[in-house]
Amino acid sequence: MPTVLITGAASGIGRDTARLFAQAGWQCVLVDYNAQALQQLGQSLPRPASAEHVLRCTDLTDAAQLASLGEGLPALDALLNNAGMSDASNTPLAEQSPQQAARLLALNLGAPAAVVDACGSVLKPGARIVNVSSGAGLHAIPWRGLYSPSKAGLIAQSRALAQVRPEWCVTVLCPGFVKTELVAGLIEAGRINPERAVAKIPLGRMASPDEMAQALFFLASAGAAPLSGQVLAVNGGSSIYGGSQAFAPATLEVLPLDMPLQLEVLGGAVEPWQAVAPKLESSGPHYGACLDLSPLHCEGSLLQAVHEAAIRFANRHAQQASLTLLLPPERAGRWQDAGDGAAARMLVSTLACEWGARALRINALEMPPQATPQSMHALLRYVCGPTAQYVTGQTLTCRAIGAGQAR
Repeated sequence: MPTVLITGAASGIGRDTARLFAQAGWQCVLVDYNAQALQQLGQSLPRPASAEHVLRCTDLTDAAQLASLGEGLPALDALLNNAGMSDASNTPLAEQSPQQAARLLALNLGAPAAVVDACGSVLKPGARIVNVSSGAGLHAIPWRGLYSPSKAGLIAQSRALAQVRPEWCVTVLCPGFVKTELVAGLIEAGRINPERAVAKIPLGRMASPDEMAQALFFLASAGAAPLSGQVLAVNGGSSIYGGSQAFAPATLEVLPLDMPLQLEVLGGAVEPWQAVAPKLESSGPHYGACLDLSPLHCEGSLLQAVHEAAIRFANRHAQQASLTLLLPPERAGRWQDAGDGAAARMLVSTLACEWGARALRINALEMPPQATPQSMHALLRYVCGPTAQYVTGQTLTCRAIGAGQAR
């Protein structure tokens, strides 16, 4: 039975994530400072077959409580550093004292590293560590204190950990606007204008906590191993949009996250990729997706290959479907040709912005040399499928999976 530790488990994304893991048969170690909410959550979860969920009421800004967090814990397959806080004071940074910012920095930047240190002895070989940052770590958000700096620091910290501990899979989730209690409070306080927020999101909507839970569930699985050191931005495309034109609110309902996936493979041998999604036995409702291998094998311009794949996809799908492209690694060669790959990746982002109103998604995976299709099946199943309906415009660099690493 796999085991996961989740901080900030008693509310918002953490609560939905705990429910998803428990329903899937995982033993959960749930950490939160709110004892009452934590107890209520623990009582509501289905119990594992051979063990009890573990509840730890812990203040993650308290060094002594952090240091003892790992004591008596079961061995962990995954650790999710989800706890975090924002700054609701609206105080300009130049007017804030170090003391005012101390708790935020302790929770958002200090605690994730301390939790890993405290639990290092119970993390299994090949364990997955997921640090929840924010879109605020990718772009500065003013009037929220040190929230953006703390989340940017967490991204850098996670990448550094992935480098020094390659036997673990370390990833970062950057949510966009999610309809949680925290965001609802910021909207009610006038700190977030929902219409203006949606106007910057190509998919034209906020995410549900369920969608973030699904992303965390995937990143905590062995199938996330090719992404170690990477940031997964689940934000409806907001982090890749640079225009001034406002997006209209979405008119299409989100499809069920458990809808069957129908995957079409183009541009190469189909058989090695068939296990990504089993062939549907009926013609009922499904989520349409295309995996295009042609950019991976192109000998000429990568930009042109991506453009041609996009045209093929757009001619086949009108709305609510995904295109996933496999790209070759960055090529060494003449400096005059160095712009082709960067142009192709920006094309992926630009198409995501143009297609968002129709809930058409496009993402790309940069494949490592000698990568096998089998090592990418689980990753592709997530990126192509309905649980990733808020992921678009991303180009993810994958690593090869070697001996001793998560599979």
